[in-house]
Amino acid sequence: MSQDLIQELSRLTSEARNPDTQDIDLLPTEAILEKINTADREVPVAVHRVLPQVAEAVEKIVEAFKNGGRLIYMGAGTSGRLGILDAVECPPTYGVSEDMVVALIAGGDDAVYRAQEGAEDNPDLGRADLQKINLCDKDVVVGIAASGRTPYVIGGLRYARELGCTTVALSCNRAAVIANEADIAILPEAGPEILTGSTRMKAGTAQKLVLNMLTTASMIRLGKSFYNLMVDVKATNAKLIGRTRRIVMEATGVSFEEADRVLGQCDHNAKLAIMVILSGLDRADAERALKESNGFLRLALQQVKPERQAEEALA
Repeated sequence: MSQDLIQELSRLTSEARNPDTQDIDLLPTEAILEKINTADREVPVAVHRVLPQVAEAVEKIVEAFKNGGRLIYMGAGTSGRLGILDAVECPPTYGVSEDMVVALIAGGDDAVYRAQEGAEDNPDLGRADLQKINLCDKDVVVGIAASGRTPYVIGGLRYARELGCTTVALSCNRAAVIANEADIAILPEAGPEILTGSTRMKAGTAQKLVLNMLTTASMIRLGKSFYNLMVDVKATNAKLIGRTRRIVMEATGVSFEEADRVLGQCDHNAKLAIMVILSGLDRADAERALKESNGFLRLALQQVKPERQAEEALA
């Protein structure tokens, strides 16, 4: 490690020594846990401070989705794994295609389970990985790096900007280098870790909170919820089949048997089943109404109800 790199790391908050945990190696178990828990409380406060930047990113992501673009995460180590964790949950939770939210990690799939030495230090790999997935200017690229200086991420963000993509930097240091490589910088600085430089702790938690916000808020803005119910969830296993029934029951007030019957008619599509029950339309008309409202269930119901009331008055 060069002296320049040591000096660079010494300027990062996430690499600083935590004065509150200098004696942690002498403490009994419960006292160690108290230290960890106390430090963790700083994370949501740090994330709250950057909500304006998170909101700005969400607006760009929603715009990209509406125009056929993708959300692409890229990172190394823990940061890369957190991006993968968020991306893979989107298809079953929101019923979207697997290529709508994509996650790249330095070193490829093997790096999910084992550290790939040197992969994160090569900016050309970041560029190459984005080229492999045919990055285009409709996409939004989020570079994730706790330290904010990962060359793999820097290379990816620079390439994305060359193509005209919206770029977002997510780091837990206000002095992050990647902040200068992105259109939007989200920098939830939560302070030094309880073990110096162990950024899978507070920094990792802060990153996960932000990533959850980016996808959850974007999907809500696309009509993937009805009130606070996940109406586009895919019923791909026994638990999720049960969840879709419960969602339909919660949204409509019908019995288990009725929810099960209508879901069967609607191929276990909770949103469509709710639309059929609350609107009184048959499946084809309910599908048409949802399509006309761009998948927003509340809007579809608002548009259909006045029409049905008018028909009933004339009958």
